[in-house]
Amino acid sequence: MDKKTKQKIAFIIFRTLSLCVVGILVWILGFIIYNGIEVIGWEFLTTAPSEGMTAGGIFPAIVGTLCLVVGSIVIAFPVGIMSGIYISEYAKNGWIVKFIRVMTNNLGSIPSIVFGLFGMALFVNMFGFGDSIIAGSFTLGLLILPLIIRTTEEALKAVPDAYRVGSLALGASKLQTVTRVVLPTAFPNIVTGMILSIGRVSGETAPILFTVAAYFLPKLPSSIFDQVMALPYHLYVIATSGTDIEASRPIAYGTALTLVAIVFLMNLLATTLRHYFGKKVKSH
Repeated sequence: MDKKTKQKIAFIIFRTLSLCVVGILVWILGFIIYNGIEVIGWEFLTTAPSEGMTAGGIFPAIVGTLCLVVGSIVIAFPVGIMSGIYISEYAKNGWIVKFIRVMTNNLGSIPSIVFGLFGMALFVNMFGFGDSIIAGSFTLGLLILPLIIRTTEEALKAVPDAYRVGSLALGASKLQTVTRVVLPTAFPNIVTGMILSIGRVSGETAPILFTVAAYFLPKLPSSIFDQVMALPYHLYVIATSGTDIEASRPIAYGTALTLVAIVFLMNLLATTLRHYFGKKVKSH
């Protein structure tokens, strides 16, 4: 068998596997849309659940999910970016950097339920936040922190060293080089970490189970120290332990479809920002 034949076979295998992945994704999305589209409506999206969560809508859960996503990003993103900058630009390539990378990788591989228990012990009990938005946001922020750190580090490494050398040669300080040359150039790729983080935070159930999520709370939060309903936990509740599982099953599919749509819209917004900053970097 010659090289061209082997290459064709390899391409066929890779193409088939890619189509299988896309097919599975389309099948899952199609299944959720088919079963959930019938309950999607203005009333479903803007009202609170009622009658033991077998009627009404999911508006409090939508608001709670958005609060947790925004809160965790606000907490984790600055810390993750600064940590990535330190590792990539300031720390010497010695045992300290290796230790930080090993700990970051280990932190990223810890099951999410462990973060939930840790968040309950630290933020809910020790700090006295109770079951609240701020406790859940800090817990989810810790959960996505390793992903943001590694994404930031890799994005900064992708910036050519010529940019740094040229900036320093023109008399800029190290801080000016990092903040005005390196970071703006790497920012479009850093946003990738935020995109992945949003997807993970939006769908996590275990961490919020111990720190913020309420079983049934048909009202909006008034402060960051309030409990909230959240779409992942709400979906789990009505699909497994509701008052009437069969009656609430369409609502479960509608909740799943809403969650997928929210994640898609957030990723679309983050991708738009990435393209915007990418074009801005190229124009300069």
